Amino acid sequence: MAKKELIPVEVAYALPARQQIIELQVPSGTTAFEAVKKSGITAQFPEIDIENVKMGIFGKTLGTKGLKPPKDQVLERMDRVEIYRPLIIDPKEIRRRRAEKAASTSKIRNLESSD
Repeated sequence: MAKKELIPVEVAYALPARQQIIELQVPSGTTAFEAVKKSGITAQFPEIDIENVKMGIFGKTLGTKGLKPPKDQVLERMDRVEIYRPLIIDPKEIRRRRAEKAASTSKIRNLESSD
């Protein structure tokens, strides 16, 4: 049986104060999920639940927009698998709060300038 070619890939995870990028060689045909397991990143970040965490490749979330889920997405040479942290708050909620704050600030300025 022929030996599979090894390809270079990276596995990345970041917290606000710390990030880790692990470079590794994996056999061609390795999935994103398998690369994350092989990287050993959960030893450094035990909070990562690799069975349920969202993953992506260069900013494109796996399992969405026609991309396969991590267990099915076969990596290519030089791919970087990114492990995403859960959102603390929905981005839509953040935008809504900013808009409300901007609107109230605008009202206060208008009241001050009409005095």
